[in-house]
Amino acid sequence: MIQQFADWLIYGLCGLDAASRLGAALNFFVYDSIKIVLLLFAISFLMGIVNAYFPVERLRNFLTTHKLFGLQYLLAALFGAVTPFCSCSSIPLFIGFVKGGIPLGVTFAFLITSPLVNEVAVAMLAATFGWKVTVIYVTSGILMGAVLGAILGKFKLERLLSPWMRQIQEMFAQMAAGTDAKLGDGEPSEAPRLTFFQRLPGIARGSLNIVRGVILYVIIGIGIGAAMHGYVPTGFFESYLSSEHWYAVPLAVILAVPMYSNAAGVVPIIEVLVAKGVAIGTALSFMMAVVGLSLPEAMMLKKVMSLKLLLIFFGTVALSIIVLGLLFNGAL
Repeated sequence: MIQQFADWLIYGLCGLDAASRLGAALNFFVYDSIKIVLLLFAISFLMGIVNAYFPVERLRNFLTTHKLFGLQYLLAALFGAVTPFCSCSSIPLFIGFVKGGIPLGVTFAFLITSPLVNEVAVAMLAATFGWKVTVIYVTSGILMGAVLGAILGKFKLERLLSPWMRQIQEMFAQMAAGTDAKLGDGEPSEAPRLTFFQRLPGIARGSLNIVRGVILYVIIGIGIGAAMHGYVPTGFFESYLSSEHWYAVPLAVILAVPMYSNAAGVVPIIEVLVAKGVAIGTALSFMMAVVGLSLPEAMMLKKVMSLKLLLIFFGTVALSIIVLGLLFNGAL
């Protein structure tokens, strides 16, 4: 329905040609803006319900007090792999994990893997490149999320979350404790236990606040992605990502960042790239960077992370994708 509305608005009401660059860019912008905003609210609302009833503090205590020998990062990465979210729509879950007190390294493992691997992309990759390439891609994506989550978790980067995110953490901690601070003496008082329907308005307001907090970043990021989607010249990537160039993999990752798509949407693109002579490893690294390091994701995460933490996150993921691309080229 969203795509039909975007088609009607841009091609029908505005009269733009579907084959034109402006028409394609504006259609992409309208469709993705509506889709992402609705997903942000829906997932934030769902996470609000989960946070209201699910004992997140128990999960947090389990992850922080038990010696799982890194298993928690692998579990988070596997959970990311089975969730059908793109990089932008997985961020509300990321926010929900962080404000619930889940260790940041574990949430990073989820955030890295979630956009890279999903069942639709697996099916499309298998149909296009076969199961060997698909298994290598999926395994690499899950392991990359788990390993980077473990590494980033060692540095205790929670201090680099944005003030907005830390405020949400504090607010959730108060809600989870079921107390309200009294004015004047600061003594807590027991909050009355609310029914499910009594909690819904507050959950909805919290979801709206999250959407309001990131909406500007979403619109700016999607706008840039739409411009790239509509105006990148045909044949541009094939010219510079040929297997004869030693810099093909790093360049593929750099060029992919301003773009925005989910894993399923970019599979047909890499199929064309490979057919044009781009090495499979370069094409897969391009795919990983498009879905895992998109500019809209960066714009949204800037509201959640400080610039330093955002650069650390993007830098480590980008370097890992480059290494994987080089390994893919050597193995495939």
